[in-house]
Amino acid sequence: MYAWIWRHLPGPFPAKALIALVLIAAVVALLLFVVFPWAEPILPFNDVTTG
Repeated sequence: MYAWIWRHLPGPFPAKALIALVLIAAVVALLLFVVFPWAEPILPFNDVTTG
């Protein structure tokens, strides 16, 4: 899958590396600001008991 993405990015190596970093940053931002806040209420992390 990653090789397929790399082959389809335009330009020489430096341009591909920059585009790949931007894509990775976009995926991380999507996870942090959309997916994780949506999933937080249904995760059992608040039910921690110590005792």
